[in-house]
Amino acid sequence: MARKKTTGERIEPSFEEERGAPKRRTVSDERVTSGGQTRKRAKSTKKTARGKTKKARRNTGGRSRLVSFIRKGFYWAFVLGIWVAIGVTGIVAYYAARMPNASTWAIPDRPPNVRIVSVSGQLMANRGVTGGEALSLSQMSPYIPEAVMAIEDRRFYYHFGVDPIGLTRAVVTNVLSGHTIQGGSTITQQLAKNLFLSPDRTIERKVQEVLLAFWLEHKFTKDQILSMYLNRVYFGSGAYGVEAASRRYFNKSARDVTLSEAALLAGLLKAPSRLSPARDPEAAEERAQVVLGAMRDAGFVTDSEITTALTAPTVRAKSYWTGSENYVADYIMQKLPDLIGGEIKQDLVVDTTIDFGLQHDAEKAIRDELSEKGEKSGVTEGALVAIDGTGAIRAMIGGRNYADSQYNRAALAKRQPGSAFKPFVYAAAMEQGRTPLSVRNDAPVKIGKWTPENYDNKYRGEVTLATALEKSLNTIAAQMVMEVGPKNVVKMAHRLGIESPLKANASIALGTSEVTLTELTAAYAPFMNGGWKATPHVIKRVSTLDGKVLFENTYENPPRVIRPEVAQMMNQMLVGVIDNGTGKRAKLDGWQAAGKSGTTQSYRDALFVGYTANLAAGVWFGNDDGTPMKRVTGGGLPAETWHTFMAAAHKGLSPTPLPYYSPLPPVTVGSDGEAVAGNLEGGFPPPPMSEQTGSTARNGPVPPAAIGGGGQPQGNKRTTLLDLILGN
Repeated sequence: MARKKTTGERIEPSFEEERGAPKRRTVSDERVTSGGQTRKRAKSTKKTARGKTKKARRNTGGRSRLVSFIRKGFYWAFVLGIWVAIGVTGIVAYYAARMPNASTWAIPDRPPNVRIVSVSGQLMANRGVTGGEALSLSQMSPYIPEAVMAIEDRRFYYHFGVDPIGLTRAVVTNVLSGHTIQGGSTITQQLAKNLFLSPDRTIERKVQEVLLAFWLEHKFTKDQILSMYLNRVYFGSGAYGVEAASRRYFNKSARDVTLSEAALLAGLLKAPSRLSPARDPEAAEERAQVVLGAMRDAGFVTDSEITTALTAPTVRAKSYWTGSENYVADYIMQKLPDLIGGEIKQDLVVDTTIDFGLQHDAEKAIRDELSEKGEKSGVTEGALVAIDGTGAIRAMIGGRNYADSQYNRAALAKRQPGSAFKPFVYAAAMEQGRTPLSVRNDAPVKIGKWTPENYDNKYRGEVTLATALEKSLNTIAAQMVMEVGPKNVVKMAHRLGIESPLKANASIALGTSEVTLTELTAAYAPFMNGGWKATPHVIKRVSTLDGKVLFENTYENPPRVIRPEVAQMMNQMLVGVIDNGTGKRAKLDGWQAAGKSGTTQSYRDALFVGYTANLAAGVWFGNDDGTPMKRVTGGGLPAETWHTFMAAAHKGLSPTPLPYYSPLPPVTVGSDGEAVAGNLEGGFPPPPMSEQTGSTARNGPVPPAAIGGGGQPQGNKRTTLLDLILGN
């Protein structure tokens, strides 16, 4: 039987109530206050306290739920972070595994540069993939690295290859602007991409870029990294590296770049093609101003320096290099691999035979003539090449403007030489015993189905060969070809320097086989130098940067290709062409000058090739598409241009006579068809003793008198019907 509870029984305190059990009363609940408060008031007080307790419990519950939510948020964020970390680690590990072993990583060689200099050592051009020399930071203008760092990677010297601060700043800026205006890649990352990776925007490339950036920072100093970057990065318009870009846009070395120019270069890195001053000078200038502002914010320059820089004129670069020396540079790059025995694998220096002064004189002569008379005469292009007696090319103009067309018409274009080929016909005839005073009949002649006609459709009867060449009589030239044989004419031309294939037929007398202007001009050189071959060449020496010679020309000991007396007779006749014939406009004051004009069918080509004792030069005018000119002959525009150039080239020089030259005596043709003065046999000065003995001359062998298959002198042979049939 349960014991009955008493009013005063002690109730032990408990912190937890049993669920569903009635709330226990305490003694204090039934106690009357000392103030004699009634039970009713006590109930009211209890009720109020109970309400406060419930309110407090509600507040406590809200805070508890908030704390619980925060705790859960942190928990799941932590879990998510772990999984993200695992995922990132896995991706990095995967793409890292696809890379070569780090022990095999190496900086790829910088594409080699070819430095091309004139005969005086003046820089003409840089060629190669980079198109410029590699410069150290100390060698280039200090404004260049400062400008690049200011706009591309201001914290370059403070990060470890990847810049978290810069990356965060770029993300925030791009988010706030709503589009990408800043990149987060450091200069080190950009170098890693340029050296090792493709430009594809993929996760793999980005991961590999970061890893390679860490490796670069570990392997190299900051200065080395910045130098490699500046010497390899693309600046637009085909220019890789600061030196190439500086030459391309400012025509100066990166050593001499000003603040405004450095800002322009740095601005190009964002969009090299779009911002190129060759394409959009205003856009390039606007971007350069942004770079200047960044340099000021970075503390690299002062406000006064920026004010000075802003006054610089806008750079307006040509869409391409314009100097005519670039024709020479391209020509050299075509020849270079064969000379050094294969691919260009290191930086090279090419010493050339080009005289920069003559190059500019030639360029001006061609441009001025075309500017003044080109449109009126229906001619759009021209070319010029100048060669000395050794075959060294002193000037080469491949066209009117290199910026408009990079095709080298002097070295590559094969065109018919017209009557400019006739000297080789007469040289073959002189070698077989004819002389300038030998007489032939200028009259209609038929060779097979071919009937050559003179330019003016007139015939002069009995004339000397000298007169025939002076007046460029086609009938006489055709007769000479058939007398000496077309094959012997071809052999003579090849021996003198023509390398192009020639057709051994009668029409070769009128220059119907195509040749280049360079080889044609070089083939005239043996007349000016006394009979020695003059192989055309522009490369004097090729060497590495440390001075190792890889190639040096070997044209110091040329072979003799014609006898001195043949050279003398050709000089006599070709001087007459300028003094009395079709080349009068080429005449030089105070100088013995010889040459020959040439005009092709329908006025498609017009040429003049001539020489003094110092220099031979050839000039061509025409249209690339073969469109006929407006009656332009070799004795017109080409002869005038030749005179302009040669007068400038010989300015200040003492006149020098042609070798073995003596003027022809005045002659008349007698009733018997022979020149009254007779032939010139015995009228030549004796050759040098070395040539008489056949030992050496110019440190080279001297061939026998019957050199070149021309045979022994045959006298003043007349053409027979059998000769015409057999082509002898």
